[in-house]
Amino acid sequence: MPIVQLNHAVLYVRDVAKSVAFYTDVLGFRVVNAMPGAAFVQAPASTNDHDLGLFEIGSGAGPSQAGRATVGLYHLAWEVDTLAELERLAGVLSDNGALVGASDHGTTKSLYAHDPDGLEFEVAWVVPLALLDDDAKGVTIAPLDLDREKARYGAGTRGGVGVSVPA
Repeated sequence: MPIVQLNHAVLYVRDVAKSVAFYTDVLGFRVVNAMPGAAFVQAPASTNDHDLGLFEIGSGAGPSQAGRATVGLYHLAWEVDTLAELERLAGVLSDNGALVGASDHGTTKSLYAHDPDGLEFEVAWVVPLALLDDDAKGVTIAPLDLDREKARYGAGTRGGVGVSVPA
């Protein structure tokens, strides 16, 4: 049977309370289960049991060397419904000192940020299948101009339809 989607990811963190505060206060996740040294959080619109498991390993843990000195996961990518939501999150992430980049990849419009442990994640809006044209299909990495993309696609256009979201 084929794999159909990613159900959850597990992260090792220095301080589970600090990570829970970030994912709940900044990204709107909610705690669905917690115990000493661990928490399970769910994204705002998710139907998964949980989307992230957070396991505390202590303040002495060094930074991730994945991609610099070791193999490992580069980042997780969370999808949002609209460019308006992407823009809102750009402000929230920036206000919290977490935003580290924003890129236009043609088919996706993406923000990049770091959590309290420096683990990178992406927040992306996916161009709906019906709106994919030759410009969007080109593999690019360019600076993200949210105002231009909102004018092109509409701030409230539901992203991912026909791609990651059933039509």
